[in-house]
Formats: sequence, C-alpha cells, structure tokens
Amino acid sequence: MERIGVIGGSGLYKLENVTVKKEISLSTPFGKPSSKFILTEIFDKEVVFLPRHDKHHSINPTEVNYRANIYGMKKLGVGRIISVTACGSLKEEYKPLDFVIPTQFVDRTNQGRKQTFFDKGAVAHLAFAHPVCEDLAKIVEASAKNKGVNVHYGATYVNIEGPQFSTLAESNLYRALGFGIIGMTNMTEARLAREAEICYSTLAAVTDYDCWHETEETVSVDMIIANLCKNVDNSKEIIREIIKQIPEERTCGCKDALNYAIVTDKKFVPKAIKTKLKVIAGRYLE
Repeated sequence: MERIGVIGGSGLYKLENVTVKKEISLSTPFGKPSSKFILTEIFDKEVVFLPRHDKHHSINPTEVNYRANIYGMKKLGVGRIISVTACGSLKEEYKPLDFVIPTQFVDRTNQGRKQTFFDKGAVAHLAFAHPVCEDLAKIVEASAKNKGVNVHYGATYVNIEGPQFSTLAESNLYRALGFGIIGMTNMTEARLAREAEICYSTLAAVTDYDCWHETEETVSVDMIIANLCKNVDNSKEIIREIIKQIPEERTCGCKDALNYAIVTDKKFVPKAIKTKLKVIAGRYLE
C-alpha cells in the first residue's frame, strides 16, 4: 500500500501517540522542504507527516517551499495527502471551531509562487477542474462526522497571499463572490499534488469569521491560535479516523493525472530535466 501523507498547518506540528519509525531529511531538485519528514505507523499503515511551516512555525505562507514538500512526499511513496489547515469563514453557517472540506479553490496570491514542477525543458497541461480528490474528500467528511464534529462539505477556498489578513473590502468582495473559506496555503499544494499524481484533500479548521462579521472586526492572532488549539485534538482524532478508513488501492483518476498532459516530445526533453523530474514523471519521460 502507498504511504499516506499528512501536512500539518498552524497549530499541528506533530502527531502524538503514534509509533515514530524514523525522521527523514531530504534534499530535492527544488530546494529544501519545510522540515524533516516524520515516518510513523497508524493502524498498521505507514504515514508521513510534515509540518508545513516547520515545527517552530518559522516559515510564512509565501516562503513555504511547496514544490520541495510535495516532491518529498512523492519520493517517500505517498499516494494520498491530507492537508490540515486553519481558515477563516466567509459564511455565517461556517462557525469558528467547525471543520470544512473544500472542493474548489480560487487563487488570489500575487507574488508568483512556484506552482508547477514543469517550469523548464518540459511543459505539462493538466486538467484541474476538480482540484481535490473526491474519493479522499468523502473519506475526510465521513471521518469528521464519525468523530461528532460539525463539518461542512463542498466549500470554495480562496487562497490569499498573506501573511496579512484581508481588508474589510476584500473580505466583503470574497463573500459577494460566494467563496466559503479563506486561507493562505492550500491552492499551491493542490496544484503540485495533482502534478505528482497524489490524491489531495483539505481538512480546514475554522478559527474566525475573517473581518466581515460584526463580531470579528479585528482578527487577531491570539484569537485564531486560541480557537485553533481547541480544534487540534479534534484534528488529530479525525486524522486517525481518516487513516483507518482509507482503502488499500486508489481507483480515482489522480494516480494517472499526467496521462497525455506532457506536451513536450520526450525526445526533446533535456537529460538533466528528465533526471530532475524522474520522481514526479519518470514513467512518462523514459
């Protein structure tokens, strides 16, 4: 069975009560990952954990090396990634301390994050209409329900640059556009996971109502961290349930996402680029 990946967001820097098999430092052609990868075992399944912002939360959303993180997951044999993340709510019904499983993303970053492995010497155009794996997302939803938390399925996650929170005008604009939750990281991860043929789903913990709500005129880090800490234990329990429910085989299209996506004739892809992309797309470039 392929390994299962868990990316921990703000507040989730380690998995507790697990068997840690080893800590793995990886170098990648795309630079240094956020931290060491922690190989654990849960319900007799191998799980690779990575804290997105480092275990000391020293990396801001713009500076996260998303390519190195996803590349590392792929190199370690991960077939599915559960991304745990904090988010703000843009809808009254998504209350602080609820969980949301988004199925769509909108990118509002503006600093040119590296969002593809195919940046030089090879071009790939992937279908991305449905940016999360529905099979995995449904397991995440069912697992959250099994743990008795309030969970909402099917929101649109708007990915802003950060590290600042939204202005009131931006928050109201995003609400008017029908977006459900707001965060700073998951869109780039979803893009790269699809290129790496890894199933991807988000478990988003609502920490606040952004700044649009009459009770949230000022979104503070203290408020967000306080609410996040309340949900960390729930997040860990949900993760364990997800891992328990994940079947051995993948039957979705994520595992073959690069089929027909690489438009550059492999005869013209430089050897150095083939080497660089071997972990991600080796079977398509041989």
